[in-house]
Amino acid sequence: MSGSGKRKDDEEFASDDGGGDAPPKKTLKKDSSSDDSDDVVVCEISKNRRVSVRNWQGRIVVDIREFYVKDGKQLPGKKGISLTMDQWNILRDHVEEIDKAVNENS
Repeated sequence: MSGSGKRKDDEEFASDDGGGDAPPKKTLKKDSSSDDSDDVVVCEISKNRRVSVRNWQGRIVVDIREFYVKDGKQLPGKKGISLTMDQWNILRDHVEEIDKAVNENS
């Protein structure tokens, strides 16, 4: 099945890009790599991955995204996910279940 079906991007969070066991860097700052002034970087979960809250098309989203460097600037890549507030609330409400499943499988 060539050219259709699931994209390989679906596996983007399966591997780590060198973040190791170090705790994530927590920051609250405007994202200067974007023209949208409503971006707030909440934390850097690894060298090239960030969690931010931003206004996209008039809606607030939680954005978990990989970044890359081009011409000395960090730019957002296409690999990532933007969760609507409804999706974020569902994920947040299931954190304990996720932690339990992680602990059972590690």
